[in-house]
Amino acid sequence: MKFRHLLFLVVLLANTFTFAQKKVNTDSLLVVTNKLISVEKNYSKAIELGHLGIKNAPNYLDFHIALGRAYKMTHEIDSARYYFNHVIIKNPKYKEAFSYLTLLEIESNNASAAVKTIDQGLALYPEEKEFYLLKLRALNLENDAKTSADYLDFLITKYPDDSNLKDQLYDIKLVSFSDRIGLSNTTTFFNRPGVGPWNYTSLQLVKQLKNLTLIGRYNYNDRQSNNQSILSGSMYEFETYYKTSKKNYSFFNIGLSDDRIFPKIRLSYSFFQNLGKGWESELGMRYNKTINNENYSAAIGIGKYIGPGWLNIKSYMQLGQKKPYPSFSSTYRYYFNSRFDYFSVNAGYGTSPDERETISQFDERISLSSYRMGAGYNKVLYKKIILGVQAGFNRQEYTPSKYQTETNISVNLQYML
Repeated sequence: MKFRHLLFLVVLLANTFTFAQKKVNTDSLLVVTNKLISVEKNYSKAIELGHLGIKNAPNYLDFHIALGRAYKMTHEIDSARYYFNHVIIKNPKYKEAFSYLTLLEIESNNASAAVKTIDQGLALYPEEKEFYLLKLRALNLENDAKTSADYLDFLITKYPDDSNLKDQLYDIKLVSFSDRIGLSNTTTFFNRPGVGPWNYTSLQLVKQLKNLTLIGRYNYNDRQSNNQSILSGSMYEFETYYKTSKKNYSFFNIGLSDDRIFPKIRLSYSFFQNLGKGWESELGMRYNKTINNENYSAAIGIGKYIGPGWLNIKSYMQLGQKKPYPSFSSTYRYYFNSRFDYFSVNAGYGTSPDERETISQFDERISLSSYRMGAGYNKVLYKKIILGVQAGFNRQEYTPSKYQTETNISVNLQYML
């Protein structure tokens, strides 16, 4: 009896030693495999050892994680996806499997799969901040500024001390999604005695949606002579920019007024086409109806992004006139931090139908010479206020062979809602 007990004890100790030795060898193999991935970058050898580890210990899921990582680094995406999914199915307690698979889908530009995976992880680990940040990255792939902004609002409520989240929301609003209310004023001074100043004031509301920007604007124009108002009035405008496809968009404007200082009807339309490599073209029409006349104009332009700058050249041609009376304008903007932070310069010749301040004099001015130039600066203040200032000079022929100098000072203030 004693011999049997002794034999049983020997067999038990032998099996325990064998199991412990196998466990130690398996753990050592995993350490070497992970070192090959993270340190030595020898992914093919890591894959070889990973398969050996699974053969020796099929339920040791760390080897599946390691194989997923190694296959990802060798761009064998389907294989990497298989091993990460295997771990999630077998044991969702492996939190890193959700992270690795979500990152794999993000880097593969597969937004829907990334969101689906990380939502699975969040259902199991609702307080894992890393998972929320990964979901934000996945949502950003969809290029839907409204969705990203709404999710950032949620994250800021959940993590109010994370300033990086607030900065990301600010950047999104600047670049893509920013409802604004604005007030602007342009004062024009003349070097002729008894003429001016003229004041043109606008109040506007901007609503920005995913593929659509809506603008409502109220304009008031007052012209003075010898410190007395000689002509004034108001005009209401509706304006929109809407995306018609990934590579083009349209602009439409309608203005209505019952006052002589403005056209009775003002219509504008332009179609913009992305030509690739930073180039953009514009083709449009302009229509103005005053009390005494109607005017049609064609607009054609070309723009080019040059590093952080943007150059635009545009020409207008009158239609249905004895002479086309072309006008030309050029604008260059140098951007700093966002589309609202820039320095600009402009120059042009002739009178265009897009000049709001003098639109009621368009019929008289198109046949006269005009040489203009200006500069401006826009700046975002306190992450909510957009301040713009601009100065311009126009050498304007007001009657054949007689010129006046017009100096324009503009101030534009907008508040992001």
